[in-house]
Amino acid sequence: MKKRYVIIGLLASSLASVGQPSNSTYKKKKLSTTSVELVMSYYTQDNEHSAVTGGIGTEDLQVYATQLAMDVRRDSSNAFHFDAGVDVISSASTDNIDFVISSASKVDLRTHINAGYSRRLKDTRTTVGLISGFSIESDFFSVAHGLSLHHVNASQSRELSIALQTYLDDLRWGRLHDGKPEELIYPVELRDTVWFDHYRRSSYSVEFGFYQVINRRMSLGIYPGITYQSGLLSTPFHRVYFNDESLRVENLPGRRLKLPIGIQLNTFLGGRWILRSYYRFYWDNFGINAHTLNLETSLKVTPMFTASTFFRLHEQHGSDYFRPYKDHDPSEVYYTSDYDLSSLTTFKSGVTIRYAPYRRMGRSTFEALEFRYAFYSRSDGLKAHMITLFLGYSFDKKLKE
Repeated sequence: MKKRYVIIGLLASSLASVGQPSNSTYKKKKLSTTSVELVMSYYTQDNEHSAVTGGIGTEDLQVYATQLAMDVRRDSSNAFHFDAGVDVISSASTDNIDFVISSASKVDLRTHINAGYSRRLKDTRTTVGLISGFSIESDFFSVAHGLSLHHVNASQSRELSIALQTYLDDLRWGRLHDGKPEELIYPVELRDTVWFDHYRRSSYSVEFGFYQVINRRMSLGIYPGITYQSGLLSTPFHRVYFNDESLRVENLPGRRLKLPIGIQLNTFLGGRWILRSYYRFYWDNFGINAHTLNLETSLKVTPMFTASTFFRLHEQHGSDYFRPYKDHDPSEVYYTSDYDLSSLTTFKSGVTIRYAPYRRMGRSTFEALEFRYAFYSRSDGLKAHMITLFLGYSFDKKLKE
């Protein structure tokens, strides 16, 4: 099931190599380095605007997530990446979705795996990367592929990048039940009708990156992108109640265009303080436009301890297709009561404590231990908390000559 919950702090992996040697002489290293990173998190939320039950009803949800990532750098030009994770999701509204009815609160499972390879082209400062992976839930299966190009100039003061990504989704139910997809899952009282004659969704995105060191204290990044989606963009188990007391399955257009652009400015304030600021504008053809401002300040308390605080403010103008419970007119072609698509304001704040001793123990290095707490609040009443624990290790192996 494709859940709409806020996941923050999980590990993000990149195919592009950063900070390659600035000289133009290609020279292989005789040392293989493996980095291992483990992320464990707990997320909980509650509200009374569940899209599963038409914009009313509990949104009580808990997610226990674990992710393991490995990066193996064979030499100065070749690197391999692997990550895998499992999310255990407990939702009070799940029984309003599944064919199998059990209790007032039911558990679902999500598993995802990605593998990638990147190579720095010989006698250049350009890196090419490939990545593929999949994600599976009880009624959702997605296959992803990606290609990236990354170039850094000779002085390492400017970086250019482009990333292409494709997601191919199958929204049929049954893979975790009997091992094979069966059919789309609709609300139980609406299963006498075939609401959609297709079950696939495709997403294609292009993301650009431009990073420039302005001076010793300041750097700027600009990140525009474009995403195109087609297929079944409605969630088939979302109910919509109309003002004439009728009930239907959510229906949204079969094509969606998204245009985001982000600007990041990092500033060294002097002493031990760093300010990271980020602004993002978003527009799509569903009628949504949004502004996001994120600020984070970091204080290096000691050479090994860093404390950070952050806050994020998000203002969104909602979709043309959104109406609350029983506010839709039966003559409308497209309709949803999913508050993720409504006009809203959200606020997120939290703190991060990072211990990074980079302590050698034989051929291994204890790199970092990080704790992060975040609080999330939405103007429609949703409240959420998340705790994340990060652990980083690396291992060196001398290669044969």
